[in-house]
Amino acid sequence: MINRIKKKIRNLFGLFGPLTEKSPSVLSAKAHDAVASSHKRKDKQDIRSGEKKTKYRPNDKTRKAMHRQTSPQAPKKIPALKEVPLEEGKMRFSELDISTEVLCGIQELEFKYCTAIQQKCLPYSLAGRDVTGKAQTGTGKTAAFLITAFTKMLRNPLTGRKPGTCRTLIMAPTRELAIQIHKDAEELGRFCGFNNLVVFGGMGHKEQRDRLSKPIDILVGTPGRIIDYSRSGNLRLSETEILVIDEADRMLDMGFIPDVKRIVSQLPPTGQRQTMFFSATLTSDILRLVKTWLQDPVTVEIEPERAVADLISQKFYAVAEKEKFSLLLWILQHSEVKRMLIFGNRKDKNQRLANRLLRYRINCEILSGDIPQNRRMKILEKFRTGEIPVIVASDVAARGIHVESISHVVNYDIPDKAEDYIHRVGRTGRAGEAGISISFVCEYGAYILPDVEKLLGYQIECAHPDENMLHLPPPLEAEKIPRQHHRTESGRRGHYESRGRRPQRRN
Repeated sequence: MINRIKKKIRNLFGLFGPLTEKSPSVLSAKAHDAVASSHKRKDKQDIRSGEKKTKYRPNDKTRKAMHRQTSPQAPKKIPALKEVPLEEGKMRFSELDISTEVLCGIQELEFKYCTAIQQKCLPYSLAGRDVTGKAQTGTGKTAAFLITAFTKMLRNPLTGRKPGTCRTLIMAPTRELAIQIHKDAEELGRFCGFNNLVVFGGMGHKEQRDRLSKPIDILVGTPGRIIDYSRSGNLRLSETEILVIDEADRMLDMGFIPDVKRIVSQLPPTGQRQTMFFSATLTSDILRLVKTWLQDPVTVEIEPERAVADLISQKFYAVAEKEKFSLLLWILQHSEVKRMLIFGNRKDKNQRLANRLLRYRINCEILSGDIPQNRRMKILEKFRTGEIPVIVASDVAARGIHVESISHVVNYDIPDKAEDYIHRVGRTGRAGEAGISISFVCEYGAYILPDVEKLLGYQIECAHPDENMLHLPPPLEAEKIPRQHHRTESGRRGHYESRGRRPQRRN
């Protein structure tokens, strides 16, 4: 029995080997290393390849650097504010109660003095009052509500917020306008360190849903997509502090008001949130919404001195429907066109117009409401860079296109509403640049012209184009006729013979 125990002990020591120089002693430093290495977690092996998987674990400094690069809430270094000289009749932004971070963003954008809407709106909105603003596009109302939202959120920081909540909700009628507002928010709030997001239809849900897994500071979106995320539970609106509704009259025209009502019903009640409401017109329907959604609002109205800016040269040509294309082609060939927007009233007619322009090698694209968003954004970017100089658009895109340096706007068809004429023409003559508006007045457009004259405040004189302007040269490319797949007597589709087979019966 004792001999068997001794044999087992010798075998056990044999596994570890003799205690020599090569085998570290229990008291040596090498022994500590050996014991430590034996306690390390072994690397996992790839079942398929059999190779070891070494998981990269960055150190603390590396992890902090990676977080700084990917975090959307990392504000930039705040520069020193420069003194803006006094000017009679103008208000400086520094005179208002605006946060320093926001003033630095204003300075980087080279804004020095408030516009009329900002001068009247900001003193009340910064004090927390509800505001109703009547102002046209391009008056600076976007900066007015963004400055208010940034300042309020900076001075009232929140911690422990839930995923999917937003502090400021901004609703816009079109995708292009929502994208533009988000872009302005990123530029104006570059020193604020806020997490902003834009959501709209026509894009994939995954990326937008992933962003909603974190708290959002400013959420810009169209009503339809906001409702989608609210129904799915990805967006929680019960903690929203500021509500902004931009271009409410356009939302009313496009039928979005029921969706907006559904969204507003999920927000904190009136009096527990600040609401800013902007519209180009204040009709009875708009005022009814103001009374429902705002509490004791301050109404700010900015009436333009003229419906159309003085920098825009307006021309009206009396032409027949069949003469419109000849005149348009002559204008394109004999004018210095930097960027041209052509507006038509019908989508199918716009498509035919774009196809005819392509036959004359006029690089153009069509823009309408049913184009996928990815393609829509690519078209606008090419139009912005000048790669595509001509766009044929419908009224849906009239307020959604925010591209500078548009030299020409052509009303191929006079719009059904006189107000839409103002919105179309307002795409040119912006930022102090001159623009040209050309309208083709045919038999149908003559009935709408009196309403346009009433809005402009003066009588319109229509010129008759010269004969050479109506001469249509032959196209440079042949018309591409799509192949017609009709059903033959054999019951098959395409250009095939029946070969004696009887037609197939349909159940």
